[in-house]
Amino acid sequence: MTTTIAVGSDYDVLVGHDILDAAADLVPTSAARVLVVCSPAVQHISDQLSDALAARDGLEVHRATVPDAESAKSVEVLADLWGQLGRAAFTRTDAIVCVGGGTVTDLGGFAAATWLRGVPVVQVPTTLLAMVDAAVGGKTGINTAEGKNLVGAFYPPVGVVCDLATLRTLPEADLRAGMAEVVKGGFIADPRILELVETDPAAALDVDGPVLRELVERKIAVKARVVAADLLESSLREILNYGHTFAHAIEQVEHYTWRHGDAVAVGLVFAAELSHAAGRLSASDVQRHRDVLEALRLPTRYPGGSWPALRTAMSRDKKSRGSSLRFVVLDAVGEPGRLEAPDEELLAQAFAAVS
Repeated sequence: MTTTIAVGSDYDVLVGHDILDAAADLVPTSAARVLVVCSPAVQHISDQLSDALAARDGLEVHRATVPDAESAKSVEVLADLWGQLGRAAFTRTDAIVCVGGGTVTDLGGFAAATWLRGVPVVQVPTTLLAMVDAAVGGKTGINTAEGKNLVGAFYPPVGVVCDLATLRTLPEADLRAGMAEVVKGGFIADPRILELVETDPAAALDVDGPVLRELVERKIAVKARVVAADLLESSLREILNYGHTFAHAIEQVEHYTWRHGDAVAVGLVFAAELSHAAGRLSASDVQRHRDVLEALRLPTRYPGGSWPALRTAMSRDKKSRGSSLRFVVLDAVGEPGRLEAPDEELLAQAFAAVS
């Protein structure tokens, strides 16, 4: 059975087991060429999808393998994709299919957004993190030396296919890391997510079980509702960045050696501590952050780095306005808000609580 989650009227996200070939059906019939972008870790999945595409009459299939992890999201790798598209004479009616984790969906989506000012893109996320976050919502981009995702575009795909069967070969550490984004959805919008994890953390990590599927569908539904209301992150969509200001700072200071989900887990606790320090969130709700994340064996403390370096990294956050930091905080579970230009002492207090 396939679950269909609409992202407004723009496109659908399909969720199910063994539904990979559905991605081939999403490539527009007008396409004469398609570029399948993947990372080495999922080459076998990419090959299966490429074969399904090649079976379509008149469709010319090209393939591009990009580096694993954040190293893929560079100007150099993007330029190589542009070169392949140019040499193959891709037109505006041709398409790109991205197969892999969030770095591949970000990179391939940005290539689609920028080639000829936009060609259709189908996202096929193969990690939990990409399924519940990166591949849904149309955010695309690359990193620079100055920070993560500072160059990019909002560019919705024509569709997203989340084949839960692809998670069977995902390393356990990566599966756990992806749960940080799921948990975030519980704290900002859907407390039932938290209840499911609290009731049975092991079931939450069973890729063939009904609990993980429900968690994935609930988190995608949260993001779909927010994105449909605010594609360009002008207001409401910022709540999806809960915990991310500190998380991105960790990633930058650690030169992207931390898994994104692990950094988000610590970032969620930092944001909760900041909310509490500002008098907006109860101590029990802060503890609930730690309890839920630790039940999934996710980190809740950051032992490395210096506060000045992290503070500098946070100043480059996309939510900042001028010289003022802006944070997504909680007033209660399911009630996100914003904290403008918090006192430096509050920031240092939150850092001390997670360091």
